[in-house]
Order: sequence, then structure tokens, then C-alpha cells
Amino acid sequence: MSDQRPNNAAPAQPVAPAPSAKPDTAATPPPPTAAATPPSSKGQTSTLGPEAIAAQLSTLKSSAKGLSSSDAAQRLSQYGPNAIEAKEEPLWHKLFGYFWGPIPWMIEAAALISLLRADWADFAVVMGLLLYNAAVGFWQDAKAASALAALKKDLALKARALRDGAWVNVDAATVVPGDIIDVPGGAIVPADLLLISGDYLSVDQAALTGESLPVSKKVGDSAYSGSIAKQGDMQGVVTATGNNTFFGRTAKLVASAGSQSHSQKAVVQIGDFLILLAAILATVLVGVQVYREIIVPDQWNWATAGSILQFVLVLLVASVPVALPAVMSVTLALGALALSKQKAIVSRLSAIDELAGVDVLCSDKTGTLTQNKLTLAAPIVFNNAQAQEVILAAALATQSSSEDAIDQAVLKGVTDASHLSQYKQTHFTPFDPVNKRTIATVTDSTGKAWQFAKGAPQAIAALCKLDANTETAYDSKVHELASHGYRALGAASSDDGGNSWKLLGILPLLDPPRTDAKETIANTKELGLQVKMVTGDDVAIGAEIATQLGMGANLLVASDVFPKGTDAAHIPQTSITAVEKADGFGRVFPEHKYEIVKALQQGGHIVAMTGDGVNDSPALKQADCGIAVSGATDAARNAAALILTAPGLSTIVNAITESRQIFERINSYVYYRIAMTIAIMVVVVLSSVIFNIQPLTAIMIVVLALLDDIPIMTIAYDRVSPAKKPVRWEMHHILVFSILMGVMATAQSFGLVLIGMEWISNPTLQALIPLDASHLQTALFLQLAAGGHMLLFVVRTRRSIFRPLYPSWQLFLAVVATQIVAVLLCAAGVLVTPLPWALIGLVWAYVLVWTVLTDAVKLAYYRYGPPARTEAPGLHAPIAASA
Repeated sequence: MSDQRPNNAAPAQPVAPAPSAKPDTAATPPPPTAAATPPSSKGQTSTLGPEAIAAQLSTLKSSAKGLSSSDAAQRLSQYGPNAIEAKEEPLWHKLFGYFWGPIPWMIEAAALISLLRADWADFAVVMGLLLYNAAVGFWQDAKAASALAALKKDLALKARALRDGAWVNVDAATVVPGDIIDVPGGAIVPADLLLISGDYLSVDQAALTGESLPVSKKVGDSAYSGSIAKQGDMQGVVTATGNNTFFGRTAKLVASAGSQSHSQKAVVQIGDFLILLAAILATVLVGVQVYREIIVPDQWNWATAGSILQFVLVLLVASVPVALPAVMSVTLALGALALSKQKAIVSRLSAIDELAGVDVLCSDKTGTLTQNKLTLAAPIVFNNAQAQEVILAAALATQSSSEDAIDQAVLKGVTDASHLSQYKQTHFTPFDPVNKRTIATVTDSTGKAWQFAKGAPQAIAALCKLDANTETAYDSKVHELASHGYRALGAASSDDGGNSWKLLGILPLLDPPRTDAKETIANTKELGLQVKMVTGDDVAIGAEIATQLGMGANLLVASDVFPKGTDAAHIPQTSITAVEKADGFGRVFPEHKYEIVKALQQGGHIVAMTGDGVNDSPALKQADCGIAVSGATDAARNAAALILTAPGLSTIVNAITESRQIFERINSYVYYRIAMTIAIMVVVVLSSVIFNIQPLTAIMIVVLALLDDIPIMTIAYDRVSPAKKPVRWEMHHILVFSILMGVMATAQSFGLVLIGMEWISNPTLQALIPLDASHLQTALFLQLAAGGHMLLFVVRTRRSIFRPLYPSWQLFLAVVATQIVAVLLCAAGVLVTPLPWALIGLVWAYVLVWTVLTDAVKLAYYRYGPPARTEAPGLHAPIAASA
């Protein structure tokens, strides 16, 4: 494969390394490190001369003759296998984490009290919910561990090494520093190498550097583990293996990357709030009960203490939304199923709510915004040549069997393939990094011999020996094309055996944008997202594509923003500000992508990162929502939270809309759950303190949890209106609104208790419908079951419950079925004291009146209260700019 781009640096001629003495098997070379600094924007490092190559061989205690088998074995024992080995958190440790934290502690405390009281039914239910929550989270985390395995899979499996003076095939895992390795076309580079002999090598390292074209290598250059040799054949000495390679450092970034999801943080904050409230109410309750039943009577017994513990158990079970993680997981899982129909597969459930809040999308260019196919633009002609004449000349200077991207673009540019058949190729000089051109000798139908050449513009200019005026015009066109992001290829012909050459023209080459990319970018911006291009190509090329797509042309060189040695954990404010203001970045490498994501996160942004190669894996894992595009490598897919199965970014627009709908559904559940938790806790404590009664039995609490949360899982199918801007877990709004709804629910429930206490003491009312304390418990149970779901209908929309969007039929029927069950339980007296049908009707009428009143309070809050949602930072002005 040929790299025929401009390169003004004169390449060094191939040299043979100075031989050194055969290494002593007992000698120990210094620890291996990466051979050179990471490749530049064009995938190259500085080329070493003969003396530097000899010095490197001496340092590695090696020579051009290779290693002996015994020496290789000793080094393998010393340095370990040529494989990625990274330490990650053990799975058992992750599993333990699901039983450690504020909410698990509360659930475990409730289970412990049930166990001490031998209340096996409560114990089984609470422990079942705890184990279910842990199992769901553990299963999701276990999948993340496969990211490193996918990186290992991308390593070469075999290598050809010079051992004991002979070339042998060995496992790539047994390659050691100092080995001499042969890299022919089609092979995967097994380790980081310093090339020491051979003519040339064309290497595809797009998966490592993001560069869209192969890179030409020569003696003194470095080749990197995991890259693919396309053409040529060179030999190199191994300078680094395993984790010390350029590829291995990428793997270590993946192992260390990753951040806690915002949904996980939100659940912890909600739990902390409820725990604090529970602690206050529990203190009040215990204090009152101890005073009444122990201090005043001046006696202590286990029965009294057990009674107090029973009240605390009820309070704990009521205060902790034990099903919150499970309901969120099920809702997210059902949402993931919906996303799969939008050609987006979720590999980590938290990606759904992360995607809903994303305000910055970092998109790889090659293959994501562009077609990853070089296309030929209209040629720029010289010397009165015709456009097709220029293309035909370049095509004749190409081997028809070549799979090189440039060659393929040239061959496809010939409008009439029959013209090629009129010529017979008799000799072909392939591209090499010294001459930077290809030359073919052909004969036409009359038998006349011609020579055609194509290559880097300066190489063709030198071949044609241009006069001053022509050279000025020629260079001007080349620079103009470069400023617009085009690659330039010169073409020339000779009819006198190569003694003189005629310049025919310049072929502009461009990797064009995807046909749907511009519309997709516009749609993404309408959803409130900034879109930043991240590419390994040069800034000029990226800026041209970005301008065509309406993304802006302010692209920065990544190494200018993140100088060598930048600490990703403490990125300077100047870099954060630059990242926020930029439209994209060029000359980007794995560390830069990772640092870009970290900078945006430190600036308060929720970041999505797209990618497809090994080089994208660290940033994909660190991003709040890593997105592997269609055709991504296994490493990228396993590091990502969202995997697109359709090409381009258009699927992301659908996924964002769907994720925001899912976010709204979960938000509705959180409002409902917090409000009902407050209502149950406060009613239990107030009733106990004021009236010295237990308003609900423990089994009622358990049944209420089942009636409330199991059908609520159908909220995943509810009709909601997606937000027009990125959404976030705004705990201030969530708590303020939930407390307001909780106050209304508490007033409703405690109001029923007051009415019931009055009813019990009023002979007239008793004559109408007899009522005692156990009936009141059942009535409150029915009110909480009915009022809870009516409250859900209230909080699920900002509009009146009497206006669309109405609940989905799945949610509506689930609620209806639940209420039928609750009514039948109360009427038949299953687990509760039976209620007469008249009283059941009165309770329902009471609930409906309060539902209308609560809906009116909600409408007033959204109209006159504080704004429910603030705009995500960075949408219009960088957050750092206002700091």
C-alpha cells in the first residue's frame, strides 16, 4: 500500500545496523519501554540514523542475528509474556459493594430486626429484594470486564522471529525485547519495533492513531504493536512488549477508566435523604414509646422492647424504597429493549439516563462523520491536459490488483474502464518512502511505449523539472487544496523512456462526509448538544469536514491543549476552557481522547464519545456514555455503553430521544416513590405519637410495597413527552417537588386517620357504618394503595391529569388490576380486617377528591414555583467562562 502524501523531509536511505557481539545469555538488558515517543499526527516518530540504531541494539543486548532460544526463554521469564495484563477490581469485590452503602444498610437493618423477631415472612421479602438488586447490578458490572479481554484479542497471535540464526514462527506471547522480527505485508505487528532493515513497509495503524490512511515506514522508524502491515517487508528489533507497548498503554487506560453513573449517584442521594428523615422520625418514635411504655410505668421487659422494635421495623421498611434500584433496573432494561429497536444496543443500563443528560457529543471523524472512502474530486489540469487524461494517467500508474485506498479511488475515477484495457503494463515501480511515487511502463494499442507516474506533489514536480512559473502555480494549487482539507496527488507522463516528463495535473482526494451526517448534526444540535470532532487527521482536513457539516472550523491541535505530562486527574482550567470553546480536535491520540473527556467532565459536562477503534477504548469507557459506532472493533464495543448497529450518527438522535423519554418515566417513579415514602413514614409516626395507635400492620407494609412497585414496572411503557434539552438528576427540584407531593399525600392519609378517629368516637356515624381501630387500619391501607397510584398519574405529567398525554394502556391496566386486587383483599378480609362495600366506596371517593386537589397544587407549582429544570452547562457558553 502506498502513502503518496506530501512530505518535505528527505527520508534516510535504508541502512544495515552495525552488528554487535552475540549477546551473552546471562546478560540482562535494561527494562523494556516504548521504543519512541507516540507517533505524530501522521503516525511517524523521528527517524533514527545508523548510529542510533546500533546504540539501541546494544542497549537491548541484541544484534541483527537475533537471539538464541535460551536467551529468549530467560527474557520471557524476566519480562513476562507479550500480553496485556492489567489489574482490575475483582468481581467478588464488586459483588460485595452491592451490599455496602446507605440503602443496603437500611435494608439489612430491617432484615436483621425481622430475623431477631422470627418474622420470617418479612425477612424473606426484604432479603429477596436485597439479593435481586445485587444480582442485577453484579451482572451488569461483570460485562464491563470483557473490555480488556477484547483488547487482548486484538493482539497478533503469531510472529516470525530470528532465533538461533534461523527464522521461525513463534507465538506472539513469547516475543521478548531484543527479538528480531520479520513483518511482511498482511501481518499484524506483534510488539513495538524499531525497523532496522528492509526496503519499505506500509502500515495501517488507524485503530491505534485514528489516521485514515496507511503510513509508510522506513529504516529507523518505529512500528507499533497491533498495527497491520499492508505492503512491503521489513525487519525490526523488539523494543517493548505487553503493557509497555503503545497498544498496552491504551489497554491500561481502559482498565483504569470509568466513572460512577449519575443515576447511581442519584439513588444514593435519594437514599441519604430518606435515611436522614427516617432517623429523625425513628428517634422521635422511639423516644415517645420508651417514655410511654418504660419510663412512666417504671418497668422493663422484652415484650415492651419488642413492641418498640416492631414499630421501628415498620418505619424502616416504610422509609427505605427497597424496590427503587430494582424498579429502575427493570425500567431501564425495558427501555434498553426499546432502544434496540432503534438500532442501539445498551451494554450498560446506566447509559440510558446518561445519554438523556449528555450535553457534549465527541465524535470520531473517519467512518463516523465521513464515509471512510477516499473519493476523487475534479482534477486540476496543466499543459492543456483533459481531466480524464489526468485520471487515466494516474490509473495507468497503478496496479489493478491494489487494495490501497488511494489506488482504489483513482481506479474508480476512470469513467470508461475500456480505456485501461487499451494499454498493457510491462513494468511497475512501486511506491517507496524515498521517491514517494509509482511509475508504470505501458504499451498502447499501436505498440508505443509510455511511462506514467503518480505520487506526492513535490515528487512529481521534481520528476517533471518544472519551470519557475509552472512550479509557482503548481505549489499554489497544492497549498490551496491542503487548506480545504484535500490530499493532493500529482500525475505525469513520458513518451521518451523517462528522459523528459510532462506534468498533467493534480488529483484532489477527500474522504467525503456521510450523506446523512449534516442533517444528523443539525438534529443533534436541536436536541441541545454541542458536537465536537475528534480525529487523528490533520487540523486542516478535520476543519474542512467540520465546516461542511456545520460543526464550526475552530479545531485545535490536541497536543497544544494537552502538553506532554498533563495529569488527567487535574487538568488546568486553561485547558478545560479551550476544550469547551473548541469545535473539535486534530492530531489526536488515545491519551488525548481520554483527556478531552476528563476535561469536559471536570467542567461539569455530561459527555458522550463515539469511536470504533482500539484507540477509542479508554475514552469510551471514561465517557458518561461511550458509543461504539457500527463496525467498531471488539475492544471499542466492549468498552462502550451503547453500541450502534446502523451506520453513521443518525441512530444517536433516535437513541437520545428514546433515552429522554425513559428518563422522564424514571423521574415520574422517583417523584411518586419519595412522596409515598414520606406519607407512610409521617402517618405512622404521627398516629403513634398523637393517638398511640399503630395505623398499619407490618404485613400491610409488605403488601403495600408489592401492590405499589410491581405494577409500576409498566411505567417503562408510559407515554411521555421527551425534553427538548439535556436533562439531569436535579436533586433540589426532585426533593422540593417530591416533598410537596409528599405533604399532600400525608395530609390525605392523616386526614383519613383523623376522620376515622372521629368516626370511632361518634355514635351517629357508628350507627351508619360500624368502625373500629382494625377497620381504620384497613381503610388506611386501601387509601394508600389507591392514593399512591392516583398520585403517580398526577406526577407523571406537568399538565392536568385530564389532558393528554394520557397513561399508556399497559400502565393504566396494571393500575386497574392492582386496585381490583386491593379492593378484593379489603372486601374479603385477606390479610386485613374486612371492610363493607359502602366504606370501600367512601374511601375511593375521598381519594378521588384529593387527587383533583393534588393535581391543582402541582399545576400551581409548575406555574408559579421555581423552574423545574435548569439548562445543562456548556450549551451556549462554556461553564468555565462564567466561573
